[in-house]
Amino acid sequence: MPTSDALIDSFLEAMAAERGAALKTRQAYRADLEDFARWCAPTSLAEASTEQVRTYFASLGQEGLAARTQARRLSCLRQFARFMLQTGIREDDLTAGQAMPRYSGGLPHPLSETDIQRLLEKGTQGHADERRDLLSRVALELLYTTGLRISELLSLPASCVQNRQGMLLVRGKGGRERLVPLSSTAREAAEELLGYDSSLGSPWLFPGRNPLRPLTRQGFDKILHACALQAGIDPQRVSPHVLRHSFATHLLDRGADLRALQMLLGHADIATTQIYTQVMTQRLKDAVRQHHPLGSGEKRAEDHFSIEKA
Repeated sequence: MPTSDALIDSFLEAMAAERGAALKTRQAYRADLEDFARWCAPTSLAEASTEQVRTYFASLGQEGLAARTQARRLSCLRQFARFMLQTGIREDDLTAGQAMPRYSGGLPHPLSETDIQRLLEKGTQGHADERRDLLSRVALELLYTTGLRISELLSLPASCVQNRQGMLLVRGKGGRERLVPLSSTAREAAEELLGYDSSLGSPWLFPGRNPLRPLTRQGFDKILHACALQAGIDPQRVSPHVLRHSFATHLLDRGADLRALQMLLGHADIATTQIYTQVMTQRLKDAVRQHHPLGSGEKRAEDHFSIEKA
């Protein structure tokens, strides 16, 4: 039977080889797994029980460890348990029955669909020059219609729109690649920007001051700040992460499948995507409490509606 250390090493090697997990990600997973291994000792992880998982997480809660950190550790342990199943080391799921700790995901407030429409229409015109208008339109179209991270957006090569099948190849965290649908309006705007910048000879869709380097995050933040002002929206409410969150929230509002959303967002684990459903569940509860005849917030309403805090 392999030792816990050997199992952890094998798991992290598989993460690097099969998923391209970054070094920092692997280091964080190692720390989490080694902490659980110490809890189980002298029992190895190959022979640990679901009861040990339960008592381990109960102890973390008693110690006051943040629910977010507990959720991260459980996500890591679930992936490790799947690895042991797939490699035949175990025949059962070590984490079966262990509920994900409930916590407020700390997600930003999404913009409404009306705000997004205003940002796209009003925030992409009236800037200092024609190119800034065009660049703003491309960036906002891409962020909202694809849900890209800002690092993914700014690292897009100039060749990214050459795929005529309506898909955009994105290189995400850990070098993992995924395909996301590219809207016709985003493609047209990007092609127009590339035509405008053709004399720069830049390999990037969003060139920086030095065309051989991409636009910096700081430079993009200034552009987004100006877009919000043009649209009459508080700039403090607008950020690349807010647009990504708005993309995910609006898709779920309109019935998108959680697994499909996981693929679009580039989340390695479905548990990360499930944060959005937790936020939506709380919003639905709040809506009932606020608008239902028996949900006025008085004692009578409390008797009818048990609103748990996420």
